[in-house]
Amino acid sequence: MIRVLIVDDERLLRTCMQQILESEPDIVVPATCDGPEALAAVAEHRPDVVLLDLRMPQTDGLTVLAALRAEAAPPAVAVLTTFSAEEDVAGALSAGASGFLLKDTAPEELIHSVRLLAAGGTVLSAPVARSVVQGYLAQGPAVPDAVARTESLTGRERQVLALLADGLANAEIGRRLGVGAATAKDHVSAILAKLGLANRVQAAVFAHQAGLAGQVSRPGA
Repeated sequence: MIRVLIVDDERLLRTCMQQILESEPDIVVPATCDGPEALAAVAEHRPDVVLLDLRMPQTDGLTVLAALRAEAAPPAVAVLTTFSAEEDVAGALSAGASGFLLKDTAPEELIHSVRLLAAGGTVLSAPVARSVVQGYLAQGPAVPDAVARTESLTGRERQVLALLADGLANAEIGRRLGVGAATAKDHVSAILAKLGLANRVQAAVFAHQAGLAGQVSRPGA
């Protein structure tokens, strides 16, 4: 079962998301809460995925995100956002967000995103994700000599980095490259260590900056 915690100051939104997710047999939402209760709820329920609103009146979502990412075994955290909140993107990326979801995301996309996050993927394929990447590339700090830095990677690691730009989970990366999910995970870990990146979202942004996005063809293409 995939355990999900929803953190948002709007009770109606929390309830709606909980009902959508718990309509699936492999997802359970043991709790929902407002920002001030977030860290205690994570400690009690140990979720695999946290859906976190950044803009809550009583709590700074970035502070919660940073605290969660500092844990020994942090959950995947996806930011709940609106297009008007794109100025928060750079801070959320730096703090280690695993993805970005619109608050009015379609139910099927919400369910798919939670499963992808639980599998180690990133949520970068939704409309908000495309806007997030482009906005960060345009407004965030540029990675100096991104192309040159990829020279430290092996050829296979460059392929994996290119696929991270598509937000793929380890299993899908493995299928695309003909290797196991565990091998793909090892490649991702090596990429993050060599490039000094905190998580897969930062790796995806880096792949765009280095011009690697879209360089690995789909099977049969």
